Amino acid sequence: MTARESAAGKGIALSDRQRIAWLRLIRSDNVGPVTFRDLINHFGSAERAIDALPELASRGGARGQIRIASREEAEAELERAHRFKARFLGIGEPGYPQALRHIDGAPPLLAVRGTLDVTALPGLGMVGARNASINGCKFTAHLARACGGAGYAIVSGLARGIDQAAHRAALPTGTIAALAGGLDRPYPPENVPLLEEIWNGGGLAVSEMPFGWEPRARDFPRRNRLIAGISLGVAVVEAAMRSGSLITARLAGEMGRLVFAVPGSPLDPRCEGTNGLLKQGAILVTEPHDILEALAPLARVDLFSGMDAREPVSEGERPMRPEPDASDRSRIIEALGPAPVDVDEIIRHTGVAAAEIYLVLLELDLAGRLQRHPGGAVSLDMGDGR
Repeated sequence: MTARESAAGKGIALSDRQRIAWLRLIRSDNVGPVTFRDLINHFGSAERAIDALPELASRGGARGQIRIASREEAEAELERAHRFKARFLGIGEPGYPQALRHIDGAPPLLAVRGTLDVTALPGLGMVGARNASINGCKFTAHLARACGGAGYAIVSGLARGIDQAAHRAALPTGTIAALAGGLDRPYPPENVPLLEEIWNGGGLAVSEMPFGWEPRARDFPRRNRLIAGISLGVAVVEAAMRSGSLITARLAGEMGRLVFAVPGSPLDPRCEGTNGLLKQGAILVTEPHDILEALAPLARVDLFSGMDAREPVSEGERPMRPEPDASDRSRIIEALGPAPVDVDEIIRHTGVAAAEIYLVLLELDLAGRLQRHPGGAVSLDMGDGR
């Protein structure tokens, strides 16, 4: 067995029953990746968490019943994926991208179609302008071919321009396309033939969105988060000052990934963003060696082998945890406000046990009253509580 095959095979598979319960939980109202993880880690299983959702939301101040995805809905989506030659891959299962497991709020389930072997390769994100220049696309293809040939999976977002050039150049060596909508709703439509080449030719398409989901503007930053999370580093070629590529670069930096930028003409608006990244400390790229040299110490297959994902999602029996009384619950809520605070600050300020604080935060989250911020900070939604 090769190192690549070994890495792709690590993990424990979910049972059919668990997969349905996980899909029901993540598709229920107000349950995002962080809330999903906290629910599983508190209750021990998705099934027990689902049973507890109505009471938790009520205690958090929800004005009405939250919608809980039904078993029939989950089974229908699984069947739709099967007909589409796709599947849902749980965090911790064989083939789930190792680097992605270790980001805050990693998707508990990914819809995937294609070859999972590519997830065993270290990832390199490549993003840039949709209205890219001819030279920008040519240089992107040069980088993708060289880095793909050196053993990296090229990760991008299937957009026009730079993304398209990166995927196409990496088809022979392995590429991963992260989608903003459901796998059956790729965007833009003109890149559907390229997407089919990817999943039929040794590459992979991934999405955390439901089947049938049409991508909206606010879904693309979530897609960008996948690109950064799967990758050890992200290279940006031709990006304007306000572009999704800079969001990907920012997310990569927050995750501790390397950020690379290709310099461009100061007279070209498409290069303002990349030149700005260089001023902020991004690694200058004028040839593939610049990327390969910087990534070499990180690119070992076993990079994450000795690490556990932060508060990993794992099912199993949990000891009964004390619940906060009315006084403690009030103290926790009073400590929150519209400005983000770290949970450690709440613990120090209130003197309440961490487990009780996390439970109250879960209640508020499920009631739609909590905002989560990068780095694990939280704030109280001061709106109408819905």
